[in-house]
Amino acid sequence: MESKEIVRWQDTEALRRFQMIAPLVADGVDAARRVELRKEIALKNDVSERTIRRYETAYWSNAFEGLKPVSRISGEVKGPFPGFAKVLDEAILLKREVPSRSVNQIIFILESEKVVQPGQLTRPTLQRYLYRAGFGRKQMKKYSEAQNSSSKRFCKPHRMMLAQADIKYVMKLPIGKNGAKVQCYIAALIDDHSRFILSSGVYDHQDADIVEDIYRKAILKWGTFQSTYVDNGKQFVSTQLIRTLTRLGIKHKRAKPYAAASKGKIEVYNRLINSYIAECKAEKIRTLEEANIFWDLFVEEYYHDKPHEGIAEYYHAQGVDVPEEGITPRQEFNRDSVSLRFLDAGVVGEAFLHHESRIVDKAGCISFRGMKYETSISLIGATVEIAYDPMKPEELTVSYPGIPSFTAKPLQIGEYCAQKPEIPASMLPVEPESSRFLAALQRKREETKQHNADAISFAAFRKEAGSDV
Repeated sequence: MESKEIVRWQDTEALRRFQMIAPLVADGVDAARRVELRKEIALKNDVSERTIRRYETAYWSNAFEGLKPVSRISGEVKGPFPGFAKVLDEAILLKREVPSRSVNQIIFILESEKVVQPGQLTRPTLQRYLYRAGFGRKQMKKYSEAQNSSSKRFCKPHRMMLAQADIKYVMKLPIGKNGAKVQCYIAALIDDHSRFILSSGVYDHQDADIVEDIYRKAILKWGTFQSTYVDNGKQFVSTQLIRTLTRLGIKHKRAKPYAAASKGKIEVYNRLINSYIAECKAEKIRTLEEANIFWDLFVEEYYHDKPHEGIAEYYHAQGVDVPEEGITPRQEFNRDSVSLRFLDAGVVGEAFLHHESRIVDKAGCISFRGMKYETSISLIGATVEIAYDPMKPEELTVSYPGIPSFTAKPLQIGEYCAQKPEIPASMLPVEPESSRFLAALQRKREETKQHNADAISFAAFRKEAGSDV
């Protein structure tokens, strides 16, 4: 017979579960309302909708008894002495009361309560059986970490509500100097609801600009989204990216450190592209262009048209039937009732530009990434602002108050040195009629003479008047 404490715990847990699902099992609740109630109950109790649905199924199958949790201990456990199953139940209850209790503490309590005789239950024995039952130290630690983690399973109900981004190492290609192999990466932005890949590409580096590139391409092609969810890699939390997304009205959300599980959708997707890597090796591709061509084929002709288990799981959790053949990311993205919201291309382009300041040197040039760019002789000594696309840094737009913005051209040393710079008419020398500087000196001398004469006259006046004035 199970201990009274175990039975009491099971009844209490069953009651708690029933109170959670009571609105769902009430008479007169239609299917649409039940879907909304599941969401509300799951959110209120911080559990998944799948858990709520499991409780419903258990209740309809066996009423209140179906909601009772199954004892972690089988009644057939014999153990090293008679009645061990009961002792183990008590030990588990003690562990559940205070998960941090050690095995030695549990044995001490059991002995003091006369559940076992002193020395009857050894530490290795209890530790072994607790582990089998799922209550070992490491198991409890993982359970505690999971309870304290915010990385619950979730899925947005519509497309373009949330986009997740990530970078994955792929193969090395012989695209470096003298055929040296260079590590390549795939950066991708994926829609949380449909698992549809909004933008992606193969790159020969993993700097922040490749992340900006996939965001820009996704927004230009599919429109804007409400928020984005990324890990804490420096490429995803750069000031430039956050500023850009904020300007476009997109919320930037970060996963908690070391909480990769909270980005499960993009991580599952990353595992899928391992097959792409294998095919590329079989094809023996050697250029970045080939890598991108094959990656585009993989995404558009395979991934987007392959039924996705995660989409089916989402609908099953809500009690919605899914076609036997499943639902693909493309189907789920295209059939969504929420309209796509596009932004002006010029606004998007401006938001993704980088801005820096430069001082124009005496030759009318500015320096940028080890190169010289021509601006204008009239800007010599001025501090100008440059704007550029990090994916096309050779194209610089120069701005300065009072003049129209213009594109700076890379300096051609040979041509530049062979020609004299064209000086604006407003800066050409003017032939003077006379030296205005010498005239100014003469005026100063005359003023000094007049000042001295006035001082002498005033001193003579004081002497004749015999006054201290």
